[in-house]
Amino acid sequence: MIISIVNQKGGVGKTTTAVNLGAALARAGHPTLLVDLDPQGNASSGVGIGDEQRLPGIYELLRGEVAADAAMRPTAQENYHVMPATADLAGASVELMNVDNREFRLREVLAPLKEQYSYIIIDAPPSLGVLTMNALVAAERVLIPVQCEYYALEGLGQLLQTIGLVKEHLHPELEVLGAVLTLFDRRVKVAHDVIKEVREHFPGKVFETVIPRNIRLAEAPSYGKNIFEYDDASQGAQTYQSFAQEVHDTVKNLINQQTPQT
Repeated sequence: MIISIVNQKGGVGKTTTAVNLGAALARAGHPTLLVDLDPQGNASSGVGIGDEQRLPGIYELLRGEVAADAAMRPTAQENYHVMPATADLAGASVELMNVDNREFRLREVLAPLKEQYSYIIIDAPPSLGVLTMNALVAAERVLIPVQCEYYALEGLGQLLQTIGLVKEHLHPELEVLGAVLTLFDRRVKVAHDVIKEVREHFPGKVFETVIPRNIRLAEAPSYGKNIFEYDDASQGAQTYQSFAQEVHDTVKNLINQQTPQT
């Protein structure tokens, strides 16, 4: 299953979710590939891939300079690989503009890997540009992180409209896997209000697991570790483990529904 994690708004816990959802799935025995499609490269550093280890990476793969295997790196965790990003990836936004079928480039390079991995998690950049369009066209499902703050729904309508346009014109099979509520602080009243509001706006499309605002989650990337490597007893680790199980169960149900009955 290829899942793109998308929100054009920054600071919503998108990369934290990509890194730790992927880690939790891998930890549960599901071979997982994390694709860092953000030129900032935070997902790459978050799994311990330093600048000197990132070449070749996703940028060179998109340009057709290397094969997929050459663009992947193992992480410290078993079953977990990453396609790292460098700042050069920002140039791909311009370079792809004049390429035929530019929105399908990522889909083409990831297609041969679907048999190798149970999950491919794409960390899209915080924009609705050509890289995010590639993430949407490559995906089977879209996961939307929604921060538990006052302006949580701001821009969400535009994102859903974009997903709808991609579905209509480029990728008819694309669907939203669901929204995950992030950076929840139980001490703040508005956070509880946001949870209620999002669930009312998107009935049946919001995961039960709510990701807390957690200091250990915030610290882990600076050590180049996912939350399980950094502190697997923390609330953040326990929550992402629960969330990964919920995602896996949801995906399994989807696959079962799509499998013809004999």
